[in-house]
Amino acid sequence: MVKPKKESAGKTYGFIGAKIGNAHLKWAFSEASVLFLRNNPEGQAYVARLENHSKGKSLTIPAHKLARAVYYMLRRNEAFDMKRFLICRRRRRSGPSWRTREGQTAVSRWR
Repeated sequence: MVKPKKESAGKTYGFIGAKIGNAHLKWAFSEASVLFLRNNPEGQAYVARLENHSKGKSLTIPAHKLARAVYYMLRRNEAFDMKRFLICRRRRRSGPSWRTREGQTAVSRWR
């Protein structure tokens, strides 16, 4: 989703509007996420991996992921694939800022 910008006279003053999007769709995907997790041990294991988040956020993450999956399923005319849905992709950090030459992380070097 795109956050709307605050602009005036060609200058950008930041972003506004945290409440963008369709509230009914948000509710529907939240309900679908809860029903998905109810009798699905693989989905419950996925939510268990989100232990760093609060309970509400850990239920919102699969709802958002489900909404994106439905969008691409409709766009590509494909069926739902459970293995593809449950893959947890993590972004890798790159660059010399977090690795030293010895292969240690910068955090462990300073401890």
